[in-house]
Amino acid sequence: MKRRRALLSVSDKTGIVELARELASRGFEVLSTGGTQRLIAQAGVPVTEAASATGFPEMMDGRVKTLHPMIHGGILALRDEPTHVAAMQQYGIAPIDIVAVNLYPFERTVAREGVALEEAIEQIDIGGPSMVRSAAKNHAHVAVVVDPGDYPALIEALAVHGEIPANLRRQLALKAFQATARYDAAISSWLAQREEFVETSTVTPQWLLTGGAGMSLRYGENPHQRAAFYRCSGTSEASIASGEVLGGKELSFNNILDLDAALALVKEFADPAAAVIKHTNPCGAALGANLAEAISAAWEGDPLSAFGSVIGLNRTLDVGTAEFLVADGRFVECIVAPEIDPAALEILRERPKWGRNVRIVRVGAFDPRTRDARDRDVKKVVGGFLVQDRDLLIENPAGWKVATKRRPSIDELASAAFAWSVCKHLKSNAIALARGRSLVGAGAGQMSRVDSVEIACKKAGVRARGATLASDAFFPFPDGVEAAAAAGVEVFVQPGGSRKDDDVIAACDRLGVAMLLTEVRHFRH
Repeated sequence: MKRRRALLSVSDKTGIVELARELASRGFEVLSTGGTQRLIAQAGVPVTEAASATGFPEMMDGRVKTLHPMIHGGILALRDEPTHVAAMQQYGIAPIDIVAVNLYPFERTVAREGVALEEAIEQIDIGGPSMVRSAAKNHAHVAVVVDPGDYPALIEALAVHGEIPANLRRQLALKAFQATARYDAAISSWLAQREEFVETSTVTPQWLLTGGAGMSLRYGENPHQRAAFYRCSGTSEASIASGEVLGGKELSFNNILDLDAALALVKEFADPAAAVIKHTNPCGAALGANLAEAISAAWEGDPLSAFGSVIGLNRTLDVGTAEFLVADGRFVECIVAPEIDPAALEILRERPKWGRNVRIVRVGAFDPRTRDARDRDVKKVVGGFLVQDRDLLIENPAGWKVATKRRPSIDELASAAFAWSVCKHLKSNAIALARGRSLVGAGAGQMSRVDSVEIACKKAGVRARGATLASDAFFPFPDGVEAAAAAGVEVFVQPGGSRKDDDVIAACDRLGVAMLLTEVRHFRH
């Protein structure tokens, strides 16, 4: 029986020595390269340097070491094709039966702030993807493993069957092709963001989206829909994808959407902020001198809707905030915060209704400046997908135009700025009513703007008196302003740009209210 061979060449060396030892003990000749070969040898495991098989040393700072017919011929040869077997015999090519390769850490490198182009280019692996694709293509005869987490399955298969079964080889091949696809997508996506490679005025001919570390979910938006969560690479921004779940049930499809919405809203603010999210829309939001003050005000925005909501915080979840949340019969589905105070975590865990159920997610520090504009907004449609820049525009309210005779006070301008920031996170047609720096009423997703106004005013009730109203797009007619003013709204902020702007502004002057024009729209579909 011919001796079998395995080629091990990895960037992530987790478990590689153990794999090499297991293979050697089962009669495999272990080939390896560079640092992997040295590590295996230092562990006392018999290992052959790949250069001895190729007849060429590693050269050009390691750029060239496995790109050789003695390597790729051994991987790609069809063992049941006579012409392939004859070629192997003629040129002295020995078959390679297992390929364990993972790639240079390009994604981790470019996720660092300010990484130089030259450093990123050096982390583009060439030989690794070539070996992986060769082995995956020839999975009828070769097992390829790109994830150290799959080493135990490989070893178990050898222990039970004495070989790698075909079904496992197929699974590993699929995973290998997915790994190289993601790797190439990460490279092309990063380069597409560089001025050296793409004219900023043009649309990239292709846009690649891949996700790794897929996580199966119980179901999608509804129980009859299958679902999974995939994590993209290329951004270091604090996110649900990179967060750590500290307690409660597993995250659901809808939980993840709502947590992302909650996090996006509180990232708008430098001051302590809390958001209360229901079905991706804020039903409550507030700023405060501290987090406990902010969450109290946010909850009061719509206490009825707040039950069973998702909470976003932009400060460490502290004891005061935890005590507020567990008091008076309150209950939420999920909480996301930069950090969680251990004492606060204990408060949440010790309550029977809370500890078993509430998902608590820690994402690490963030502020408005740490949002990553490179991370695009993607929406799937049947047969394609839409890609756009994220709506991260930071606006200066001092530059807004006062269109009416009545001018807002300094405090009203601050309230308008807060309402405007919240409004961009409501579904269009979006209306946000604020008193000070607290949301007191919201209207979202209506087919007419005046309907959203009426819903927001109804939610606010008496709190609409003296409130500030933000509208994500222009008022097409004066009716929205008239309905809000009748409820007591004193200040309006909207983009402007309607053919009826003059009529809307005239209505404001007639009603004695102030209107600010931003000249920026914030639709959210």
